[in-house]
Amino acid sequence: MAALPTTTLPIATSTQTMQATITHVRRLIFDHFEAIGLEPEAIQRIADCIDIGTEGGNLLRGRTVIDTARVIRGHDLSPAEAEDVGKLGCLVELMNAAFVIWDDIMDGSTTRRGKPCWYRRESVGMRAVNDGCVLKASIYLILKSGFRNHPAYLNLVELFEDACLHTELGQHCDAVAATKSLEKLNWKQYEFITAKKTAYYSMYLPLAIPMLYLGLGTPERLKELYDISMKVGFIFQARDDFLDVYGDPKVTGKIGTDIQDHKCAWPVLTAMSLCDDKQKLILMENYGKDNPASVSKVKAIFDEINLPKAFKEWDAGRVAEMTLMIENATDSVVKDSMMCLLSKYFKDPRRHIPPN
Repeated sequence: MAALPTTTLPIATSTQTMQATITHVRRLIFDHFEAIGLEPEAIQRIADCIDIGTEGGNLLRGRTVIDTARVIRGHDLSPAEAEDVGKLGCLVELMNAAFVIWDDIMDGSTTRRGKPCWYRRESVGMRAVNDGCVLKASIYLILKSGFRNHPAYLNLVELFEDACLHTELGQHCDAVAATKSLEKLNWKQYEFITAKKTAYYSMYLPLAIPMLYLGLGTPERLKELYDISMKVGFIFQARDDFLDVYGDPKVTGKIGTDIQDHKCAWPVLTAMSLCDDKQKLILMENYGKDNPASVSKVKAIFDEINLPKAFKEWDAGRVAEMTLMIENATDSVVKDSMMCLLSKYFKDPRRHIPPN
């Protein structure tokens, strides 16, 4: 196993800090497992799960925790504070790794970040479900061992618990929606799913963590942060949905399956509002069927109504609304934090909308 890094992390980019902290937290988790008698082979399996669950990604959520803390403190974090926010960012990445495992299983996905999904790997299979549970449990292990005496400990524990519950409810509703007939899917369901499954833990959580840790998480500030996070999360989920159909797997790192999985997603909801009766019938007959012919028919309808053009127009309008909402934020900490997150998101090539 990797050697334990020095206690105080050096001043570095958020990516370097995040990578070093993952190694550090990984070691802390394994020390606990060894202390309770877990066999080396079992520990190595969790090590592989953590490594595969965090490598190849841009660590956006964890880096946002670090960078947001630096921004709202004027880049004046003490070495101990810098190490703590690095750990907290790592815990968000562990949470993401767990939900990625479960999401891939539920969706029947084959690849993630250009490589086979964890559950698709040799000797893993459905045991991946429990691996995800171990990753999630490790969050509270690190919170207890590293933050129990911190004034924000209870608030941080409750925030992670809330984030897990919101995400699990989003996953639940996403799965339920996939069993409904196409004409019963609607925007209200979609907004709920995106708020719970995406916006809360991808937007709100990594921004709220440093505010709570640094004692700056007032109810008013967190409320404004939450409202903007829901708006941003809705736009970003719609982008992911569009790229599931029109993105290049070599860029996005995954092969889209939303059509086959009968997802309540932006493309099909928009298509149902733009199609004529004949086109709607074709969608209803083929959406949610896992065969190439049906997928091709659905994509052909999307192309007939020029869905890429419709999305780009919708996206431009929503981004303009989002930008104005952030500019009009009454709290400068919220505004600076959100801009910190967006600056990283829009640099991620996996989320760029294809020009044609």
